[in-house]
Amino acid sequence: MNTRPLLLLLLLPGFATSQTSDLRLPITLAADSTDYDGKSSMMMFQGLRLSQGTTNIEADEGRASKIDFEDSVWHFTGNVVIDVDAGHIESESAELRFADTQLQLAILEGSPATFELLRPGSEETTYAQAGKLKYDLKAGIVEFSGDAVITEGGNRISSSFLMYNIIEQRINAQSSADGDEKVKITVIPETVPTPEATGEDTP
Repeated sequence: MNTRPLLLLLLLPGFATSQTSDLRLPITLAADSTDYDGKSSMMMFQGLRLSQGTTNIEADEGRASKIDFEDSVWHFTGNVVIDVDAGHIESESAELRFADTQLQLAILEGSPATFELLRPGSEETTYAQAGKLKYDLKAGIVEFSGDAVITEGGNRISSSFLMYNIIEQRINAQSSADGDEKVKITVIPETVPTPEATGEDTP
């Protein structure tokens, strides 16, 4: 099977009853082409774009054993971009787990994978990167491992493992098990304007 372009509007069970939340919004899947591998029972997509409410996912390639978001696992590779709520993620590959017609868990890898979040009630953005990200969307927790770095409010934290609680805006950092890699915190002082910058005369 090969169509160009492909556009599927999946009205899953219960979607037509309410439009008040992302959970009850249709999932739209668009792709440049699609193929079905009968041996592996796998659907494969090229130039995939998946969206539901405020959640948008793009990748060069995507595959899944079934187009059923009640309970399914999707694999994405190549220029993976995920936008969800106030977060923006980029990675080389991703495993996305859907349950009850909603994205529940995202496991992403890259060199590095990057994460940006506009913090609730603030105009400041949290930047993070790591070799691997595990994002539990329901709990609002992101785990970073493999040369993990978080920059927030001018401060930089690096460690072998970092956990960021989005809801509580709390960061937990741990050193490696053998103790060779320590948690490092860099505090960047605010720049004090010079008289030349403010236009004032030097006393």
